[in-house]
Amino acid sequence: MKSPIKRFLIGRPLKSIELGEQRLSKRKALAILSSDAMSSVAYGPEQILLVLVTIGAAAFWYSLPIALGVLVLLLALILSYRQIIYAYPHGGGAYIVSRENLGTNYGLIAGGSLLVDYILTVSVSVSAGTDAITSAFPALHKHNVGIAIVFVIVITILNLRGLTESASVLAYPVYLFVMALFILIGAGIFKVATGQVPPELSAPIGTPVAGISLFLLLRAFASGSSALTGIEAISNAIPTFKDPAPRNAAKTLAAMGTLLAILFTGIVLLGYFYGINPKAEETVVSQIASSVFGRYWLYFFIQFTTALILILAANTGYSAFPLLAVNLAKDKFIPRMFTIRGDRLGYSNGIIFLGLASILLIVVFRGHTENLIPLYAVGVFIPFTLSQTGMILKWLREKPAGWKVKLAVNATGAVISLLVTVMFFLTKFAQVWSVLVFLPLIIFVFRRIHKHYYEVADQLRVASSEPAMEVAGNVIIIPVAGITHVVENSLNYAKSLKADKLIAVYVSFDKEEQKRFEEKWKQWQPDVRMVTLYSPYRSIIQPLTKFVDIIEHKAAESNYKVTVIIPQFIPKKGWHNILHNQSSLLIRAYLLYKRDIIITTVPYHLKK
Repeated sequence: MKSPIKRFLIGRPLKSIELGEQRLSKRKALAILSSDAMSSVAYGPEQILLVLVTIGAAAFWYSLPIALGVLVLLLALILSYRQIIYAYPHGGGAYIVSRENLGTNYGLIAGGSLLVDYILTVSVSVSAGTDAITSAFPALHKHNVGIAIVFVIVITILNLRGLTESASVLAYPVYLFVMALFILIGAGIFKVATGQVPPELSAPIGTPVAGISLFLLLRAFASGSSALTGIEAISNAIPTFKDPAPRNAAKTLAAMGTLLAILFTGIVLLGYFYGINPKAEETVVSQIASSVFGRYWLYFFIQFTTALILILAANTGYSAFPLLAVNLAKDKFIPRMFTIRGDRLGYSNGIIFLGLASILLIVVFRGHTENLIPLYAVGVFIPFTLSQTGMILKWLREKPAGWKVKLAVNATGAVISLLVTVMFFLTKFAQVWSVLVFLPLIIFVFRRIHKHYYEVADQLRVASSEPAMEVAGNVIIIPVAGITHVVENSLNYAKSLKADKLIAVYVSFDKEEQKRFEEKWKQWQPDVRMVTLYSPYRSIIQPLTKFVDIIEHKAAESNYKVTVIIPQFIPKKGWHNILHNQSSLLIRAYLLYKRDIIITTVPYHLKK
């Protein structure tokens, strides 16, 4: 990217010593790391009702005990991840916990699940937010994919600008959404308490319901648990907090859990008291807001902030994905490029990769990613289950002070998380079966990458068994395209190296022209051996590489090294490159992987 455009989009480069200034306060961290969890309030309670409606409206009172079960799971997860934050203060969350306590493969399952889940977080959230906007403005519906892509690009650029800048911008919509829901819940509960809501709208608690079953209730519980996605993000992102990072992360996690519990409970209660029946054309939150305020400005304010939070939920993925990728890259399971900090001290390669992968999903699914929600949820509950189980083994092994209470918390979370995961597979197998395919595939890829890094390190180690080759001499080959200053420049450089043999190679497409060139060369450089190669198929690469192979084979017998010096002129302006064939680059690319050949490019910079 050209520097002026890059500077405009992401700002000036930051020095490494400014890293401390890029750490987040609790207020900003709560906004950008809890946006995914907060946004799930907009669809979590609705998922419960969608299951119960299959029995009938009389079953809606079951949403209250189901919500209570979800709150128990939320409490167990918050307490568990609070323990993980203090036990593993350098971040990594479920991946680190699973790897250290259950083994590498379990760690890779947790890490791989979360990497995919964060990509789904971005694509699903942005698509859902786009749907909310285009529902209000139907004329834009045909542009859903384009609008979603624009949102992803904007959020990507904001994150490339650094944590503090993105948090400063994105914190306002998150807190605006929280305020809007508090107003909605407060006003709704007030109307219920003052008798303004007819009691006949809701079935009395305890009303017998024909056809209800434990399986159906567990299915509704699993669906409602989708409201808990994003809870693990804070434990992954501990390094982004200001010091003391673990304590600030734990406080932020507690604040997120409290807000999520209040908002989730409030929406479930209002849904019950107002007798809200889920509809395909209108969300539960929209129906509640309409019932409480009517279709006036407060209703549209709530709808606007809900659409905004659905889009900005993607930012949780941008905050957590790069840091999880860093942990996997440090362990050599994914490319090392994910450990590199960009100009603004963020892990820009992870941010860019996440943006591109999310755009690809949006394009492939044409913006209709609602079918990915179960996959998105199960991708979180697998790491939930593994991390809780890992902590159980940790307490049993170490037995620190108060370990029995900690063990009970993690055991509760592990059992409930496993139950939710199993229920997703039993009830939504058609939508989540791909987990059984991509997780083994991801682990296979992780293992192959790890094996590659291990083999490279073994071969590069000075103490390795493979002896270094002794060089007895040097043969230099220079491909030439004519008699020019570019070639002259390269020849002068080659002569300064005092090679044992210097050979210029010219590939000709015409035999008459070949003879003329040989005569000109003898007059111009009589002391440099010229080899001309005729190419009947007009290929430069094939005859040249064949010649290099022959020379390399002969040189190897005498422990000689072969060096290919490639002359290349560099145009003054970048766009001039498209006006010239890039033969030198093609030759270099082809020869680069030839065994024991040294490739050198000698540039000649044009002045006009």
